[in-house]
Amino acid sequence: MPHLNPTADPRRFLRSLFDAAVGAALPDAARIAPFLPPPPTGRTLVLGAGKAGGAMAAAVEAAWPAGAPMSGLVVTRYDYLPPAFAELQRRAARIEVVEAAHPVPDDAGRRAAARIAALAQGLHADDLVLCLMSGGASSLLALPAEGVTLDEKRAINRALLKSGAAIDEMNCVRKHLSAIKGGRLAKACAPARVVTLLVSDVPGDSPAIIGSGPTVPDPTTCADALAVLDRYAIDVPPSIRARLERGELETPKPGDAAFAGNVVHLIATPQQSLDAAAAAARAAGVEAHILGDEIEGESREVGKVHAALARQVARRGQPFTRPCVVLSGGETTVTVRPAAGAPGRGGRATEFLLGCALALQGEAGVHVLAADTDSIDGSETNAGAFVTPDTLARAAALGLVPRSFLDRNDAYGFFDALGDLVVTGPTFTNVNDFRAMLIS
Repeated sequence: MPHLNPTADPRRFLRSLFDAAVGAALPDAARIAPFLPPPPTGRTLVLGAGKAGGAMAAAVEAAWPAGAPMSGLVVTRYDYLPPAFAELQRRAARIEVVEAAHPVPDDAGRRAAARIAALAQGLHADDLVLCLMSGGASSLLALPAEGVTLDEKRAINRALLKSGAAIDEMNCVRKHLSAIKGGRLAKACAPARVVTLLVSDVPGDSPAIIGSGPTVPDPTTCADALAVLDRYAIDVPPSIRARLERGELETPKPGDAAFAGNVVHLIATPQQSLDAAAAAARAAGVEAHILGDEIEGESREVGKVHAALARQVARRGQPFTRPCVVLSGGETTVTVRPAAGAPGRGGRATEFLLGCALALQGEAGVHVLAADTDSIDGSETNAGAFVTPDTLARAAALGLVPRSFLDRNDAYGFFDALGDLVVTGPTFTNVNDFRAMLIS
């Protein structure tokens, strides 16, 4: 990227860093091939779910030996089937990919999860299961535990998404209300060997949290799930609460024989994407600093902290000298607050940016991009948005009151009115939030 002048075109520069981060997380054949075991003497079954599921299935199709038999089923988000693989499916794909809803489960996800659970039955010790998991699988594999209805799961899921709960807390609850997550899929596959390939979208890259860990042991308990529900005052039907209290919805734990011999590989992580963005910035002649890939917290508050750092760099040259880029990743949260009138629209990235813009107060030379690497900020059509030194001035000229947009969780509406949304279309991967601040 040496031809690109970051200070002359900050938006294009920041977008190029985002594109580099996404490119580093694409699960193509070259990235996935080193983690594939040799074909077994028995069957090879591919099972999976997530927003990267279609791309992962396409990569396995391309990397698996042409003469080796293979079959399977993967579920991904609507419109997240790569076009080239969609054509292959019509002709000769060995892996079927179906689509379902995210972030709130639908019946298509329930049917797909039921089919995956059925495919896992009756396997033998000489069979191999390739499990492809990425962010979004928690919603896409919507197979409720016995005695739990899909509507009940949907209602609890919606409440969790609005509560401000962290991803590990949400997935703790999801695992205990599922018939397939929290290690239950591996239990169903036993005694077959299970090789799990992961695209991480969670802080810390814990396999037990990614997609709610269908093929790995679950260290959390029914008591932990109840604690999350109580912490965020989420009502659940009395029958579900009673079953959690009695431990009837417990998940397979570490040490269970069902996991013996199984292996897990991380094929793409948030840190790898931040490293790729940092390398792209340095190639353009701008020093890059990575704050971390595990940043969590309320989005607007994390935005304020990032703004304080940017102002310190811009005004005092501490802790970094300008020009520079400051990068971070992780998964922040948004607590949806009751507001008069129509409910707001937005997600983690735009709410982060609105909090950041208010705290920056038009600081000269500071441009910020925040976006989700899966191209979906919350459940909207944008991946994220931009903040520029004139964001607040342009908003005032249009009669927009930033604080009122923030109060009603309508960051999407704010940046849409300014024409500052970042819309990418499906990226076919997901390594979580990406944030880049250019201080020039």
